[in-house]
Amino acid sequence: MSNILSVAAQSFPPKPKWGVDDIPDLTGKVTIVTGGNVGIGRETVKALLAHNAKVYMASRSEDKATAAIAELKAETGKEAIFLKLDLADLRSVKASAEEFLSKENELHILFLNAGVMACPVEWTTEQKFDMQFGTNVIGHFLFSQLLLPALFAATESSPTHEKARVVTTSSGSSYAVNKIDFDTIVDGPQRRKMSPWGLYNPSKFANVVVALEFARRYGDHIVSTSLNPGNLRSNLQQHLPKFQYKLTQCISHELPLGALTQLWAGTSPEGADFNGKFLIPWARIGKPNPATQDPNVGQTLWAYLEDAVKDYK
Repeated sequence: MSNILSVAAQSFPPKPKWGVDDIPDLTGKVTIVTGGNVGIGRETVKALLAHNAKVYMASRSEDKATAAIAELKAETGKEAIFLKLDLADLRSVKASAEEFLSKENELHILFLNAGVMACPVEWTTEQKFDMQFGTNVIGHFLFSQLLLPALFAATESSPTHEKARVVTTSSGSSYAVNKIDFDTIVDGPQRRKMSPWGLYNPSKFANVVVALEFARRYGDHIVSTSLNPGNLRSNLQQHLPKFQYKLTQCISHELPLGALTQLWAGTSPEGADFNGKFLIPWARIGKPNPATQDPNVGQTLWAYLEDAVKDYK
């Protein structure tokens, strides 16, 4: 019941007290936004560019990213950099990280923003993981692990000892389940019995678990947070049945609001103290699903992910 109440309260948050105008000057900051060409990822890139950050737009489609980069340059006067990244293929994830590391020594803010929601059950990643868990969790896990040298370097080179930040976009759906069924992650009979939502919810639960375990393991060097961006009108809902799509639109908010919480986590001075926190709309600290906070759950999932990506590290 408490989880249901938490989601309901977050669906209709109070007017934000923090906005993009509160973002400090980000000159000299190197950032990556996965899924940065659409939705709240695009809004995040826009705000970062407007405050002078160097932004890598990590996206699967070069054509779509190039178009978004041109539009954002017209809007902000600043140009993002395309970084090819297909989170549904671990070979692409490795290549993307290597490409970034060939260009940059430091990474100050990593926004793990991209996601897939309620796509057809038959969809799987190149390595035959469930598409939603593979994209939302496994791909992002490998990407962040491969980028650790640049994250550590950003912290070590800071004259003020400012830590690099990793911001993971989860969802209100993280409250919908209390465990991960590992038999539904790799394609097989058990997974195929699940519904699209039945596969999506554990991926968002896992986002919170991984972000917290990341905070436990690397908190001396990195600030790791996860968040619910809010109910938003975006292309993330493209796979929903028509009646669900219409219902979602009725209770959803505009995209710029959805970017606020992750921008707050990634850029605000107070965000330096958010390690391990779960943030809620709009730019507030909230209470996560208690089941995501168990260290044993974090260690078990971390071990699973390490094994899943071991051939690509």
